[in-house]
Amino acid sequence: MATYVLIHAAAVDSWYWGPLSAELRSRGHDVVAPDLPCDDESAGLAEYTDTVVEAIGAHTDLVVVAHSFGGFTGPLVCDRVPADLLVMLQAQVPAPGESPGQWWGNSGYGPARVEADRRRGVADGVAEDTLSLVLHDTPADVAAEFMAEHQRHQAPTPFGEPWPLDAWPDVPTTFLLSSGDRFFPPEFMRKMVAERLGFQPDEMPGDHCPMLGRPEELADRLEAYRAGL
Repeated sequence: MATYVLIHAAAVDSWYWGPLSAELRSRGHDVVAPDLPCDDESAGLAEYTDTVVEAIGAHTDLVVVAHSFGGFTGPLVCDRVPADLLVMLQAQVPAPGESPGQWWGNSGYGPARVEADRRRGVADGVAEDTLSLVLHDTPADVAAEFMAEHQRHQAPTPFGEPWPLDAWPDVPTTFLLSSGDRFFPPEFMRKMVAERLGFQPDEMPGDHCPMLGRPEELADRLEAYRAGL
């Protein structure tokens, strides 16, 4: 039995992990999915990490799964606790000393996103709604509930803080990419992962939130990673 530690993105709560958590628990595993203090103006990356470490408590056999902005916190957790595996799920990959606010420019996200939008036929300057951009592969009723009830204010504090590690933590790491994501386009993500982690990501279908649209397949992928350790 493993303990899956699920770290959510910016400006949301942990609700969206629910379908995946149910899948993992049905397979005999524990799940830890804390709400990060994203609406706390005094909380930065250290407080996010503290929140996850405190939620882990005495749990062992840890598989840490970091989604989107959670990619800045997941490695910090693995630097504090003895994790068996870190899975970066469509996540931002930080560089030493880089703040989350700097990541967007340093990674080349802007031009890559413009080019990806053009290929999809989205004209320059057109603001795409969240359902189309982020949740297009999520069941409509689930997406509506997520948007209506589980969005949170995101304090800017962590975005100005340098990522504090000098190097990636000593933990087996894999990256799982959602090939249909429009927010973090797959071409951009492949390049970023190769440059920053030194390997090619694995891929599965889905939008930016595959834990909502494809929880069973995501659980299968995570279990395969764990079995391969």
